[in-house]
Amino acid sequence: MHGAGASSRSGVAVFCLVFLPFALGHYLSCLLRGVNAVLTAQLLGAIALTPAQLGLLTSAFFLAFALVQLPIGMALDRYGSRTVQLWLLALAALGVWLFSRGHSFAELMWARALMGAGLGGCFMAAVKAISCAIAPARLPSVHGYLIAVGGLGAATATTPVKLALHYTDWRGVFLGLALAVLAVGLLIRLLSPAMPTPATAHPVSKVSVWSVYRDPGFRRTIALILLPHTVFFGVQGLWVGRWLADVGGLSDDNVAYLLYLGMAAVIFGAIGMGMLTEWAGRRGIAPMQVAAAGIVLFVAVQVAMACNVVPSLPMLSVLFTLLGTVTGLEYAIVAQSMPASLTGTAATCLNLLIFTGAFLVQAGFGLLLGCWPLNSLQQYPPQAYQVAFGVLAALQLPGLVMFFIHRYRRAGPSGKMAACTAAMINSKEDYETRSLWTSRQGKTGPDR
Repeated sequence: MHGAGASSRSGVAVFCLVFLPFALGHYLSCLLRGVNAVLTAQLLGAIALTPAQLGLLTSAFFLAFALVQLPIGMALDRYGSRTVQLWLLALAALGVWLFSRGHSFAELMWARALMGAGLGGCFMAAVKAISCAIAPARLPSVHGYLIAVGGLGAATATTPVKLALHYTDWRGVFLGLALAVLAVGLLIRLLSPAMPTPATAHPVSKVSVWSVYRDPGFRRTIALILLPHTVFFGVQGLWVGRWLADVGGLSDDNVAYLLYLGMAAVIFGAIGMGMLTEWAGRRGIAPMQVAAAGIVLFVAVQVAMACNVVPSLPMLSVLFTLLGTVTGLEYAIVAQSMPASLTGTAATCLNLLIFTGAFLVQAGFGLLLGCWPLNSLQQYPPQAYQVAFGVLAALQLPGLVMFFIHRYRRAGPSGKMAACTAAMINSKEDYETRSLWTSRQGKTGPDR
């Protein structure tokens, strides 16, 4: 609803009643996603866990997170973000509390899975609620702020959690987080306005999911951005630190510092990318064009990483994270390329593809590295990383090539595409109310 309901609220009201409550949920989701990495020593000290069990304990969150994406998307479109998030965060709070009380591997794993299932809708519910409350052209910048809040949550899972351990143990940390998750769920239910269900709502079924994957706008978007998005998630979440240590020979402290700078780059990059996209939109440059330019630079950084020039490794690791935030535009573009009745389902379909792809990237990168033997220091040789990064860069090139070919063909017949695009933006008011995919205005309808 970008119509009357959205326009009747001031920017402060939208921030306080819509953005802030849902952003807090996304913040806690990102915090809990990575908190086990900081608490590993405490967990191993309290409960006898093998390395394989520790890996399963962490991955249980991601598996449950991925499995609930499509059901959550359907529920968001049918019942709305406010109602769905209350029940999901209550489930997540239960999982966090059970984790704080766990005394065996099985208890901890099932509690971790409950956490993942309950937190699986935090970002998507926020996207759905924000898409219904603000003008379409504001989505890239506001989604950038939302991603930045998630980066802040991931950063909080590091040093602040370590500081909290001076005052309590890991069980106390999780008990406090359980209360925080429950409080945010209640906050969303009490503060956020109910968003009316569109009159043209699609039935909640596999038909709506199939219609998302068949949608031309959705397919154009993922053809360009999905693979870079999965590379960003998969490599940054696991292999960048190992690359810095194995190829660059950096100490654990230096690697930790660079990864922390990477967290800061996520925050500032997401905000900056959203502002840049909004600025470009006022000048007739579509978000897909901004994304394409950013992905060109992102792939160039990966090519440079494959060259393994040691003095440039720290700078490249930060640039990889900074430029990778351009892939976050995928959520905003998809949200505005679909009918209002399918935004929740579309967002979760996208999230399912991203998390599945990130898993495949992480596993595939490791398989490529495994083709080379480890040295005496348990490090992979530089050649292994050259091949791995080179393969990733090569896989992203076809999407870029097809985007520019399609754009050239569209511009070719008249040679006036840029002029036509600029002519569509006659005023600031027109820009703020038009869809990011102007060619799809007829499909999205007046409520978009």
